[in-house]
Amino acid sequence: MGDPRGFINTGRKISGYRSVQERLQDYSEVEQTLNDEDRRLQASRCMDCGIPFCQWGCPVMNNMPEWQDAIYKGDWKRAIDLLHVTNNFPEFTGRICPAPCEAACVLAIHEEPVTIRENEFSAAEKGFEMGFIRANPPKTRTGKKVAVIGSGPAGLACADLLNKAGHRVTVFEKDDAPGGLLRYGIPDFKLAKHVVDRRLNILAEEGLEFRTGTLAGADISHEELLKTFDAVCLAVGAMKPRDLPVEGRDLKGVHFAMEFLTRQNRVVSGKMLNGQEPISAKSKHVLVIGGGDTGSDCVGTAIRQGARSVTQIEILPEPPLKRSLDNPWPYWANIKKTTSSHEEGCNRVWSTTTRRLLGNNGSVKKAEIAEVEWLKGDNGKMLMKEKEGSLREIDADLVLLSMGFVHPVHEGLLDSLKVEYSERGNVRVDKSHRTAVDKIFATGDSILGASLVVSAIMSGRRAAVSIMEYLSKGNALEK
Repeated sequence: MGDPRGFINTGRKISGYRSVQERLQDYSEVEQTLNDEDRRLQASRCMDCGIPFCQWGCPVMNNMPEWQDAIYKGDWKRAIDLLHVTNNFPEFTGRICPAPCEAACVLAIHEEPVTIRENEFSAAEKGFEMGFIRANPPKTRTGKKVAVIGSGPAGLACADLLNKAGHRVTVFEKDDAPGGLLRYGIPDFKLAKHVVDRRLNILAEEGLEFRTGTLAGADISHEELLKTFDAVCLAVGAMKPRDLPVEGRDLKGVHFAMEFLTRQNRVVSGKMLNGQEPISAKSKHVLVIGGGDTGSDCVGTAIRQGARSVTQIEILPEPPLKRSLDNPWPYWANIKKTTSSHEEGCNRVWSTTTRRLLGNNGSVKKAEIAEVEWLKGDNGKMLMKEKEGSLREIDADLVLLSMGFVHPVHEGLLDSLKVEYSERGNVRVDKSHRTAVDKIFATGDSILGASLVVSAIMSGRRAAVSIMEYLSKGNALEK
């Protein structure tokens, strides 16, 4: 700890966002950066408190005190080297992670946690700027071949570690470019795609092979995968969206959130929509159903497209502004989150359910919604009850369903492999990430359900370690 009084002498200072008026004119990243001196002072606030609860709160177990101290001392190489020990892609998590580490920071007891996420972002950018992050191909190869199905954060983390260990890794991606939801699911105003490509270029230089536009199970059969590769890791995500089974669901203008975001990301990147119609919110009353981060991304995207109004509804009650007594530190703080997109102009409605969607000439025009209250049942579980007299209609020319994902898509590769599923519909694995099928491993959201990018990276790293152990024990066929 470079300054034992850092957290006393220096208050928490965040980077903040570009002005709303400015950022609504483009899709560039909204978050600003601090100068080096301010960043050094923010890193000095890390207490090196003896028991790093921040590390306990972080899925990848980042060594926060050590690399905060390195930033404070201006040793950016040591900072990024320490980050890479536990996290393959700090430039991604430094931008889009909700920072459970900060919720667990000891200073969060007084609501002034260290700016860990922003410090991580800065360390990663300094690492690239100063040439510390560059390709470093393995010096030897093992002769073993591994297929990773899916190029999201879990698949990339798994493939990266396997490649560093000297195995030949091929990453299969169904889309035209790798990155998974990092590329097509997260808007550019949160994660610029040149940031994704910068890391992908390094991975390719290090020997990773990317086969894009290839749908595993169709363009390459599961039999060929098992025959060609010594091990296969499923990193296909949890892409089966939760639907809304109400009257009017089939009206034109009702879309899943990921359809909306993916198509806009393609437009921003200048890529064709492959015959799909663009989904535009221009001059429309937009209703986003679902109060999570994906819903927030829909809000920001719709506003940039020129929506007439944006309303986001959530079936759960409005969270408190501060921790409740049953939600103590260092656990994740279940408090109201206001994103940069919400600040740009959005009507947020809580404890509200959608009864039906109403249309005209086949297109959605209104939504019938009602308020609900949550009551504790006899078994202790919360029960939802609609409030009498609360039924009303709101304008809705475009409805975006952002109610989460239920599990990975079973049809196709997973069913053809005959993997087993958990009671939630995720791929069932043992503690070593092995499925019930020989040579087949699984990782990320395909086994966790929809989760955080940092959790996906953690899962991918663990799967890679298990695959290395599997290959080293001679379980794989010699080629």
